[in-house]
Amino acid sequence: MRTFTGLSAFPLTPTTESQIDEHSFVGLVTRIAAAGADSVGALGSTGSYAYLTAEERNRVARLAVEAAGSTPVIVGIGALRARDVCRHAEAAQAAGASAVLLAPMSYQPLTSEEVYGLYETITKELSVPLCVYDNPGTTHFAFTDDLHARIAQLPNIASIKIPGVPAARAEAAERVDALRARIPATVTIGISNDPTAATGLNAGCDLWYSVLAGVLPAPCVALTRAAQAGDAATAAELSDRFEPLWSIFRSHGSLRTVSAIAEDLGLVSTPNLPAPVSGLPPEVREAVSTALRSLRDLI
Repeated sequence: MRTFTGLSAFPLTPTTESQIDEHSFVGLVTRIAAAGADSVGALGSTGSYAYLTAEERNRVARLAVEAAGSTPVIVGIGALRARDVCRHAEAAQAAGASAVLLAPMSYQPLTSEEVYGLYETITKELSVPLCVYDNPGTTHFAFTDDLHARIAQLPNIASIKIPGVPAARAEAAERVDALRARIPATVTIGISNDPTAATGLNAGCDLWYSVLAGVLPAPCVALTRAAQAGDAATAAELSDRFEPLWSIFRSHGSLRTVSAIAEDLGLVSTPNLPAPVSGLPPEVREAVSTALRSLRDLI
C-alpha cells in the first residue's frame, strides 16, 4: 500500500490565535505532493492537532485532501477521550482521508490495557487503515513490543510509527527485526525520528514518517528513494548533509525548527505556532538560515 511505504511528509498547520492560515497550509501540502512524497500526514504532532478545535481539524483535513490531489492523506485523530477520537475518525473519513494516525494522548497516565482498549474501540468503527503512533516523547506512554503485537492483530491496523532506532545500523536492524517478528506481515514499520531516518530505512523500515519533509520534501524524497533502491551509502550521505538541522532538532525540538525553516523559505508567515508555543530565539534562527544555505543545491 503506497500510503504506508516510502515517505510520508508531515506539514505544519500554520495558525494564529484567531484562525488557520489556510493559504500557507495548502501551499505546504501542494509542495509535498509536487515533490513526489508517497503520502501527506496532516494533523500529526507537527500539525499541532492537540491545539485545534474539532471544527479547525475538520477544515484542515478537508484542505489537505483537496490540495494533495492523488497523493494519499493520513489524518491524525488523537484526543484525550475515546469518544472524541471516534468523532475525529468519522470526520477524517468523511473528508476523504486514505488512512488515520492515532497516538494515545493522555492527561492521566494510561495503562497498557487502557491503550489497547482505545485502539480496539476505534478500529471497530474504521473503514480506512490506521497507523499506531508510538511517540513517548509527547504522550509519555511507552509501547512495549508485546502491546504492539496485540494491537497489530486488530482490524484495520496497517502500520506502526516507531520513535527511532539505535545509531548503529546492525543494532537498528536488530530492533526493526525484533518488532517485525511480532506483527503481521501486512503491518508496516515506519521510522519517525528524522535524525535516525536514514539508519532506520537502511535497517529495513518500510517508510519514513518525516517532519522535515513537510518543509523540505524534495531532498527527503531523494534520501528515501536511495534507501529503497538499496543505496544505503547515498541515503546516509544525504542524512549527513542535514546534520546542522538535526543538531537543532535535538536541542530545540522538530516543531520549532521546521517552523523556522518554513519562515526562512517564505512558506509561512510569523507567528505560525499555537500559543503558548513560540518560535526559536534569534540566534538559533540564524543557525537555521546558515544550515539552509549549505543545502541550497538540494532544495
